[in-house]
Amino acid sequence: MIVGVPRETKRDEYRVGLLPVGAEELVRAGHRVLVEHGAGSGSGLADDAYAACGAEIVSSAGDVFGLADLVVKVKEPQPPELALIRPRQVVFTYFHFAASRDLTEGFLATGATAVAYETLRDDQGRLPLLIPMSEVAGRMSIQEGAKYLEKPQMGRGILLGGVPGVAPANVLVLGAGTVGANAAKVAAGFGANIALLDTSLERLRYLDDVTPPNIDCLYSDRHAIRERLGWADLVIGSVLIPGARAPHLVSREDLSLMKPGAVIIDVAIDQGGCIATSRPTTHADPTYIVDDIVHYCVTNMPGAVGRTSTHALCNATLPFVLRLAAASVATAARASRPIWSAVNVFEGRLVQPAVAAAFGLPCEPFEP
Repeated sequence: MIVGVPRETKRDEYRVGLLPVGAEELVRAGHRVLVEHGAGSGSGLADDAYAACGAEIVSSAGDVFGLADLVVKVKEPQPPELALIRPRQVVFTYFHFAASRDLTEGFLATGATAVAYETLRDDQGRLPLLIPMSEVAGRMSIQEGAKYLEKPQMGRGILLGGVPGVAPANVLVLGAGTVGANAAKVAAGFGANIALLDTSLERLRYLDDVTPPNIDCLYSDRHAIRERLGWADLVIGSVLIPGARAPHLVSREDLSLMKPGAVIIDVAIDQGGCIATSRPTTHADPTYIVDDIVHYCVTNMPGAVGRTSTHALCNATLPFVLRLAAASVATAARASRPIWSAVNVFEGRLVQPAVAAAFGLPCEPFEP
């Protein structure tokens, strides 16, 4: 099989879909690997490193999409890339279809197959290709939140951890999954006061046992959220329903409960955001203000730390890349329940119910 790795074109995206060692493993398995010139440069990976592992360096994305049977990426195809995707081609990447009807309909029109990192579930029900980037995004959310609490960034002018004699900041984390737990862990290290909210009592009991005493693990309901919004200096939105659009937990009216200059980091923005006033932003222009509240809604947070993120992501994706390269998607899905769960579009037909429900589109069951 021919496996292609294009250079990412989303703004301020510095990750790459395959490490040189991944290229070497694919070549050893008898596959041909095409890597677009400069694809790994944002992650500190030179073309020579790929070439030394047997990959062929090609000059353009057109060469990759024009020849590859399997395209391995990081972020959802951008409009110029959609125009290059061929019928029956397989694209393995983050799609987050439920956040964009245009992307969903655009990909369906290609007649290709979408295998999505974010819906791949292992045999224990976990999301192994989402977890490493959720770890990065959760930790980054506190790093960014601390910066945007500064007054020059239009924040409240609060040091996250305070100093002796001055209280630290209050941090509200909505959702205690991988993102939320990592955000709470880092905020606790700074010395902030944290309220970590979730609807799973089992998850809350576990985290209450293993987290430091400056994290309060609380049950999430409408009243608890509203009460803590008035207390918080920094809010982290980290709600996830795999494959589906994130629910809005904070309405426009709720912003009136918050302190002027408070900061919202909506990590759920990849799936549409869990704050009603959230809209996608970029690393180059990351924030905007609504009702005196700073909103940070960058859709590819881990892309800013490509050297870390690429290795973390590719460590998780490579075993599945090898499986997809070894057989057709239908054959791979029959042999692997995780790959079956990752197929969102099969040869131009939508097969992911959560995406279909988000846009009222027809959905066909995927039975390979």
